[in-house]
Amino acid sequence: MTSRREKILVAASDLPLRLQLHDLLSGTDHDVIHAESHLEAFQLLRNGSFDLLLLSADPCDAVFSSALVETNPAALSARTRIILLCTAGAADRARALDLGVNDVLSLPLDSTELLARVRAQLRTRHEINTIEEKMLIAEESREVAQTAFQALAVTEKMTRDAFNLERALKIGVGALFALALVVGGIFLLFSRRADKESRRAYSVIAQLERGVQSQQKLLSATQKAREEMLANDSDQPKMPSGEPKTMAARSNSPMLEAPESVIRSYAPSVCLIHVSVGMLDKNSGQSLRYGGIGPDGPYKDSEGNIVYTLEGRGPEVREDFFGTGFIVGSDRILTNHHVAQPWWENEELTSVMQQGLKPVVATMTVYFPELTNGVHAEIVEISKDADLALLTANLSALKRATLKLDPRKEAAVSGQPLISLGYATGLSAILARASDDAVQDIVKVSGGDPKGVIDELARRKLIRPLVTQGHIGDVLADRLVYDAQTTSGGSGGPLINQEGQVVGVTYAVVRGFGGSNFGVPIRYAEPLLKSTP
Repeated sequence: MTSRREKILVAASDLPLRLQLHDLLSGTDHDVIHAESHLEAFQLLRNGSFDLLLLSADPCDAVFSSALVETNPAALSARTRIILLCTAGAADRARALDLGVNDVLSLPLDSTELLARVRAQLRTRHEINTIEEKMLIAEESREVAQTAFQALAVTEKMTRDAFNLERALKIGVGALFALALVVGGIFLLFSRRADKESRRAYSVIAQLERGVQSQQKLLSATQKAREEMLANDSDQPKMPSGEPKTMAARSNSPMLEAPESVIRSYAPSVCLIHVSVGMLDKNSGQSLRYGGIGPDGPYKDSEGNIVYTLEGRGPEVREDFFGTGFIVGSDRILTNHHVAQPWWENEELTSVMQQGLKPVVATMTVYFPELTNGVHAEIVEISKDADLALLTANLSALKRATLKLDPRKEAAVSGQPLISLGYATGLSAILARASDDAVQDIVKVSGGDPKGVIDELARRKLIRPLVTQGHIGDVLADRLVYDAQTTSGGSGGPLINQEGQVVGVTYAVVRGFGGSNFGVPIRYAEPLLKSTP
């Protein structure tokens, strides 16, 4: 095993920084070579051999990123470690790590920390070098043994001693093969361990950046929902002062005789459903993860493709879906099939499945009005005939009313009024009904994470369904057409006739409030309810 002075390549276009690095490294037992730019450094790196590259650059610089990708630091990491010096924020530092840099150090420099980072990377490089040399020796020994074995095979019939020697060499060759495999395994494990800390740091940074992005989007969506609701209220006749603010009547339409009693009785039994969907690789069963997430969304490679991985500790790919459900029996909740399994008849998720991924329900939680925490729910059965699903949850302590169902065909008549309850637009509409200060505080406390937002809304008792009134437009064999206002997120909500009984379940809604919507006749739920205790 040879001993040599380690070579460090330093690249900094800023002269004061370059002089500072020169002073710091001049007292070390290393050969230090300077370059005036990262482009010059990458050229030297491709043409020469260095143990460590210490460079100053802006990871947001497109020229730098392109040059870094072309240099392929992942392939160089076994022989050259890279430390980036920059003033960039967390997201950009994470992006540099994702592109292959081994370590990132913020400017201005702390000399003690810099030298410690340099020593750590050089130790890593030295250990990799040692393993490579051992593997080379093992390979050379294997070749010598193989040559001896072949020579022995020619003379194996000459003497018994030769035969015994052959057996000994066979054992030796097998042992060398086994040694080579063990050393190779150690090398792979070490390579993964060498970047373990960087990956862990990157995962935490990516989670934080995703939270910031979610906060911004959520606040924007909340403001938009509030504007739409205000515009909608201005178009509706005013309700009597005793009516809930969320109740809206259609112009020139008679109200139901007792909407207040229906709402008081049924609204507490209508829940918001939050389904978090994860992605698994069909072959390995491992969770799909992002390579990284920044202010502009998931990180992309040089060809513009989102970077995914099945390994590491990066954030899992999760999609959050919202819908409505209502109590139909002891520990039983009725909703839509596409709410319980959001990938059902979902073209976007279907295309993902065709790429070898399997969507799964990571978590399903239901939130009821006035309840300060969510309740875990699971699927009991999916309807074979309609967009319906039956869920189970521990509701024994809630003491909520079970909604009355009327499966008769004559229960839904064209032209009759009906009430729709649901969580149209999901989180946005719930937040839109809260004060600006409350919204800002909730988003800040939760970090914008959907689960955190819902839990905070529940803690403050702000979760309650929207209630709108309209009319049944048409009654078809497999659907009800109605105009009570609802939108995305209202799927799975009950449609209640003038007798105060559920005649349908919302399953298809138009974008934005208003228009014609569609409900599954409640008689299609009878097989689900009869098949479960």
